[in-house]
Amino acid sequence: MRKTVPLTIVFASGIFMLAVFFVPHRRVQDTSQVLLEWDLVVWTCALFLSGLNLFIVNAKKVRRKERDWGYKVVLLVAFLTTLVTGLAWGVRAGTPFMFIYESMMRPLQATMFALLAFFISSAAYRAFRARTREAALLLAAGLIVMLGRIPIGDMIWHRIPVITDWIMSYPNMAAQRGILMGASLGAIATALRMLVGVERGYFGGEG
Repeated sequence: MRKTVPLTIVFASGIFMLAVFFVPHRRVQDTSQVLLEWDLVVWTCALFLSGLNLFIVNAKKVRRKERDWGYKVVLLVAFLTTLVTGLAWGVRAGTPFMFIYESMMRPLQATMFALLAFFISSAAYRAFRARTREAALLLAAGLIVMLGRIPIGDMIWHRIPVITDWIMSYPNMAAQRGILMGASLGAIATALRMLVGVERGYFGGEG
């Protein structure tokens, strides 16, 4: 029963939400809205449990003084501070929560993205080595796109921005659509595996 009931609920819910796209009856649509509202409640409970788990796990590591336990202290202090300020004063403009967000979170996010640029440059240097014909083509396209996005490209040749737009609109878009189609097929396959009970990751890691 511990496995049969969850599998039955998943199968029935999945089939019903799939049928919503093909059955325009008002009662079916209303029921789907109720299920979506239940989904929000489940997500809220999951968010609460994840926050509680974050606090318990890191508090244990701090108490045992495991490796890098000082970082765990900073994490717990920041977590509790943002939680208390958000619950006490809300998240409107001018509140302590928004002050923390604007003064700490946004600069930290900007720093992370700034560091990411160097990692991307390093990866591009390794990937753009023209060892094969395909790598040479990738290198040429990358150089044209980078030059077309900066003013110096137009100064070198006025057609470079036009070529850049063509690369982004046709070859790049074709590759993106192929990736999206593959991701969509993967999502459909995963959904079917969950409906028929093959995929049981929500049982806690069971295959």
